[in-house]
Amino acid sequence: MSSDKTTAILIRQADFSESSKVITWFTQAFGKQATIAKGAKRLKGPFEAALDLLTTCEVVILRKSSAGLDILTEAKLVKRFTPATGQLISLYGGYYVAELLDALCEEDDPHPELFESVRMTLDRLAAGDDVVLNLSWFELSLLRELGHLPTFDACVACGQPLEEAAVYGFQTEAGGITCPACLESPEPKRLLSAATLAVFNQLTTEGENTWQRLLLTSRQTKELRGILTPLVIQLLGRRPKTLRYLPL
Repeated sequence: MSSDKTTAILIRQADFSESSKVITWFTQAFGKQATIAKGAKRLKGPFEAALDLLTTCEVVILRKSSAGLDILTEAKLVKRFTPATGQLISLYGGYYVAELLDALCEEDDPHPELFESVRMTLDRLAAGDDVVLNLSWFELSLLRELGHLPTFDACVACGQPLEEAAVYGFQTEAGGITCPACLESPEPKRLLSAATLAVFNQLTTEGENTWQRLLLTSRQTKELRGILTPLVIQLLGRRPKTLRYLPL
């Protein structure tokens, strides 16, 4: 058996036996990984207090040569996810990130850029930054990594580049914007303003952090979430459980 070491964020845990747990990680080097942590439920277990949801750890995983779960042999705490007291929305925002990672990511499918996006999102949530804006950025980063990022620069109906207009459409099933000329098509669509389209463009521009300074209007927030929430539900095949606690 071989062992691997990587930085990882704990996204799910479940009881396995009287003394052990199954711990699911989103790792920097290997993507999602499910491991068994023997003795994790003991008061003085081998992992001390490192195994809390959304903690960042340096882990060592022992790979099993046969079928069965790999074994967590070491988890050294690097950072806890600790929003300020009373910031329940930020806490639930972190839980939402963990739920999407666990449900949508495949095991042994590394996404190092997404790992950094997760780490930055958790840091911003813990710092009390805007929950809606940061979770929207995370969702779009996740959609990009999984190959489901919508098209925002051309019409999905006619294929023409988008021209300046006051209002556009968005088709969830087609995964993109429709131009004003195609708004009369019978396919169901949501409307969004040019200002909201500009927000989407800022949120999806790689390497740019100007979106962090955005102050969304109530209309932009409604249109932004009116597009992203159905996209996530469509991809997941159900409504995320943590959505009930969030203004999304």
